[in-house]
Amino acid sequence: MSIDTLKDRLPDYARDLKLNLSSLASEQLLGPQQKAGSFIAAALAANHAPTTQAVVAAFAGELAAEALNAVKIAASLMAMNNIYYRFVHLVPVSDYKTLPAKLRMTAMAKPGVDKTDFELWSLVVSAVNGCGMCLEAHEKVCREHGLSAEQIQAAVRIAATVHAVARTLAAEEALVPAALDRAA
Repeated sequence: MSIDTLKDRLPDYARDLKLNLSSLASEQLLGPQQKAGSFIAAALAANHAPTTQAVVAAFAGELAAEALNAVKIAASLMAMNNIYYRFVHLVPVSDYKTLPAKLRMTAMAKPGVDKTDFELWSLVVSAVNGCGMCLEAHEKVCREHGLSAEQIQAAVRIAATVHAVARTLAAEEALVPAALDRAA
């Protein structure tokens, strides 16, 4: 499934999502690897198989095997870290802020790609998962490594749009059995 097929599956009320997918797919602020990885990281975080399959089909060719693996590392580790650090951030008990996480994250040290790209993909996943603490940390590192506010915003726009597409398609899939039941 391609991005065009994915867009075709979106209902008419999601026209803005279709347009956003098109414009973001041709986004020039990010390098090809950064953009492709951002799309795939967002799709993995959004956790909707048809969306992930379409995004991977459209963008995996832009990534070397090591880069695709790094995107998967970012998505899997951020799935864990976003839950843990969102808890630490939201629970107003200072003890948790000083306790060591005791969660293995060694793959982050050598993900197989440039640190800037890995941090950007970690930021994308953190945006989808809504972890403010992780967003702040990864945004800071991205800026320290030379990414502009506009580049970071482009990656987060990809995250927002891919997430919205996944949610919209999942909702439409959930509505199909209800519509069939009413028709019967």
